[in-house]
Amino acid sequence: MGASRRIRHLVYALLPVAIGYAAGYAAPAFPQAQKEFPNRPIRVIVPFTAGSGSDTSARFFGEKLSPLIGQPFVVENRPGASGVVSVMIVKNAPADGHMILLASNSPLAVNPVVIKDLPYDPAKDLRPLSGLSRGMNAFVTAPDGPIGSVADFVSIAKKGAKPVSIGTYSAGYHLAVEWFAGLAGFKYTNVPYKGGAQVFTDVMGRQLDAGIVDLGGAASLIKSGRLRAVSVSGERRHDEFPNVPTLKESGFPEYVTYSWTSFYVRAETPDDITARLADALQKVLASSETRDYIKSVSGELMPYPPAAMQKYQREELERFRRIAEAAGIKPE
Repeated sequence: MGASRRIRHLVYALLPVAIGYAAGYAAPAFPQAQKEFPNRPIRVIVPFTAGSGSDTSARFFGEKLSPLIGQPFVVENRPGASGVVSVMIVKNAPADGHMILLASNSPLAVNPVVIKDLPYDPAKDLRPLSGLSRGMNAFVTAPDGPIGSVADFVSIAKKGAKPVSIGTYSAGYHLAVEWFAGLAGFKYTNVPYKGGAQVFTDVMGRQLDAGIVDLGGAASLIKSGRLRAVSVSGERRHDEFPNVPTLKESGFPEYVTYSWTSFYVRAETPDDITARLADALQKVLASSETRDYIKSVSGELMPYPPAAMQKYQREELERFRRIAEAAGIKPE
């Protein structure tokens, strides 16, 4: 059974749990929901485990938003099925602004491409409050291995007796590799993992030829010399790694991709409530504290207001669709 099919089975298994979880909170809160917003703590649903980069980001923004909104922001980690569980919790909660989704490219732009019969439509069921941040992907190899540049990798991939192995740990990274392989014209074996740590370990141990990973998550290993960053996926080189070229400048001028996070609410949430939350977020995003925080995690600010974030999401979804179609990847 393929990874996407396993995700779909997990979605259907967990769907009643997600609906029940949201409904369990909705019933006692309904009378309060008619009062002025906000009348209770704001819950931030995070599709990833505690301690992850997205979890830390949600807690940072929640802490900064709290005094502006007048209520605490309570982060709840609800991982499962590539973010589907968290999306369904928000989709089935009251549309009163008291529940926010910490969204990312995975549930909003990748899942619609790789998961058949997805139980939500990210464009119709959710509305953006703001983009938060984005991070480059890094193409990493073992520091003592033969691959020291993108040109080395492409040459080895094309001339080798067997396909090169590349580690990924989400469908988004898999699509990112497919895009690169299609542009460069090489064959490879995708080796899927559940998380980045094992990809790092197997690249360092040379069980993998390479990996495509989150730059922020791999930054300390790259700086210590335990991993070699061959390239990054941004528009320009990263300030912390000025000697690492972009794929764009390494012969693939159209190749630019980021992993990103954003805040969303249910699409039916009233305009005045979403405007209040969105305005508060813009104030937080403009602060020096936020700039320092994003820099500390090797990311970039992505302070797109609602309309710009919606446009960016649509463009990302269409880009992933084009990549999947070119690679012959169909929803499972």
